Formats: sequence, C-alpha cells, structure tokens
Amino acid sequence: MTVTPNARYAELFSALAERRQRVYDYLFNHTYGQRLRPAHIQEAALSYLRLGGKSLRPAVLLLCCAAVGGDEAHAVPAAAGVELYHTWTLVHDDIIDRDETRRGAPTVHVAFAERGAEEFGFGAEEAAHYGRVIGILAGDVQQSWSYMLFHDMYTRYGVDPALVLSLVGELATDVQLTLVEGETLDVQFAARRDTIHLSENDVLEMLRKKTGVLYAYAGRAGARIGLGDVVGNNPLVAKIGQFCSQCGTAFQLQDDVLGVIGEPAKTGKPVGADLREGKKTLIVFHALRHADADQRRTLASIIGNLHATSEQIEQATAILESLGSIAYTQQLAEHMVSEAISALHAVPPSAARDLLQQWAEYLIDRSV
Repeated sequence: MTVTPNARYAELFSALAERRQRVYDYLFNHTYGQRLRPAHIQEAALSYLRLGGKSLRPAVLLLCCAAVGGDEAHAVPAAAGVELYHTWTLVHDDIIDRDETRRGAPTVHVAFAERGAEEFGFGAEEAAHYGRVIGILAGDVQQSWSYMLFHDMYTRYGVDPALVLSLVGELATDVQLTLVEGETLDVQFAARRDTIHLSENDVLEMLRKKTGVLYAYAGRAGARIGLGDVVGNNPLVAKIGQFCSQCGTAFQLQDDVLGVIGEPAKTGKPVGADLREGKKTLIVFHALRHADADQRRTLASIIGNLHATSEQIEQATAILESLGSIAYTQQLAEHMVSEAISALHAVPPSAARDLLQQWAEYLIDRSV
C-alpha cells in the first residue's frame, strides 16, 4: 500500500499546528500589535499573519527547546519573535522582488497601492509609491515587535536576562547582517547576464545566508533556552544549529523547485515568478552551465524578462527539466537533509527529536 505524504507526516502536521496555534495566540493577544497606528500600518503589519503560513521556524525553535529537555512554554515569546522577524523579511522581500501575491493574496505593497488609489485618489505612480512606503514601515514595526517579544521571556517567565540579551544581540547583528548580505547577493546575482564568475558554492552560500541563517538561529535559540545556555557553547547547540542551517538551505532549494514546477493554487505564487525576476537559483545556474548555445540563448531571452509570456515560461521550464537541473537541485537538497539528520543524532532520543527528523524529511517532500 502506498502511503500518501499527508498520512506519512500526520503526526508532524499535528505537532506543527499545535505549536503554530500557541505562537499565533500569543501574537494576536499581545499589546504591541494593538498599539500600532495608524490603521494602515496595523493592517499591513498583521496582514500576512492573518493569512497564515507554515510557521516552520517558530515550531522548530520550540521543538529544539524540548529536544534538549527544556520547557517549551518559556520559549513561546522567542518563537513568536522569530515568526515576526521572518514576516518582516517577507514584506520587504516582496517589495525587492516586485512580487504581487503572497499566500494567495496581494502582497502588502500591492494591497496598499490599491488602498492609496481608492482612499486618497493617488494616480498610478503615487499609489505604487504609497504601497511601498507602507510595506517598508510595516516591516520596520514588525522587526521592533520581534525584539520586544524576546523581552517577554524575562518579564513573563523569568528567563535569565543575560540569555535574553544574548539572543536579541545575535538576532540584531549576526543574523541581520548575514541575511541582508544574502538578500543583496541574490539581487546582484540576478542582475548578471552570465554565470561565468559564479560557482555552485557561491549560489549555495547565498541561499544559506538568505534562508538558512534564520533557521539555524531558531534551532540554536530554542536549544539555548532549553539548556539555559547564556554563552551558547554547549556542544548540542552547535549540532542543532548545523542541523537547522542545512535544513534551511534545503528548504530554499525545494522552494526554488516549487517556484518552477509548483502549482500556484498550492504555493500561493504565480508560476515563473523567479524566472521573470531573473533569480540565479541553483536550477538556473546548473542549466546555464550545461546548456548548448541555442538553449542558453533561449534561457537568456526569458530569464530576467519581467514581461515573459506563459508560453515562454513553459519553454524555459522544459529546458530546465531536459537538462536535469531540477532533478539535480532536488537531489542536492536530499543530500543536505541526510547530512543534517546525521548531526541531529548527537541529540539524545526523544519524541521532539523524532519530530525534528520528520520535519527535515518533509522539507524536501512537500509541494507547498
């Protein structure tokens, strides 16, 4: 009998849903969100939260806390903080990438461009500018809110303030700077018309910095809270960080695959968005390195063309598939997850560790 993905991960989905609910109950009952003004800022800051998401990062933080023997309840504010932190990066990322949909709905800057036109009578250019302004400012308050949530660990649960300060400091420096570097490299790589000066490692490092870094932080933070590790030098913290970093990069590789062959109804984003944006994903990098002259010319005419037609996107996708670039990316993601699980085995056996392994396997088996 064939086991469907949903049946295989039923226990994981239940565990993720339970933790997601805890985090979102905490967020929507928090006084900070109620203080956001004016109404457009509050609505923009809460919009992606109300649409809901996979909430994998906060769930991983809580599971890592439990996996080292900690009390998940004390880590909920940090998990909520990581979810808010991730959300502001999405709001700004959508502006950078000029994406129009997120989770099946208009992105913040698109939605508030429409509101600007409707409520203030802005013309097209001013409305678009207004949408970007609201998106930038909403992301700003989401970021400050995320730091405030960490503060709650001390005020509500008595977590060592030195540990809280250390976690906020790491998020505001190491994570922030690495993430911004990865995002900038992503934009710069997309602007290059050739890949001759890029290596596969360049692309993977960009993905690690753009996506893996926050997953690694979520894992380390959960472990440190669970262990009460103020300095962060417990060997388990390093192993969990390694596990989450590799899983986070594999997650991005699978996201890139879904960006090419995923179903818009499931992913919430239009087919070919990354190709039109000119993203130098590992799929594109591999294809350009292995394409013949005709294929390279065709891909060059489509990738980075914001006005590429559906037929052109289908043509580019067919080339990526024929060159084995999609399969290669999927295989690399599987290899990363296999290595990550090996690192996880340093953590003592527990139900939480089993769920983390299931989560790792799900990352490369998902269709959304």
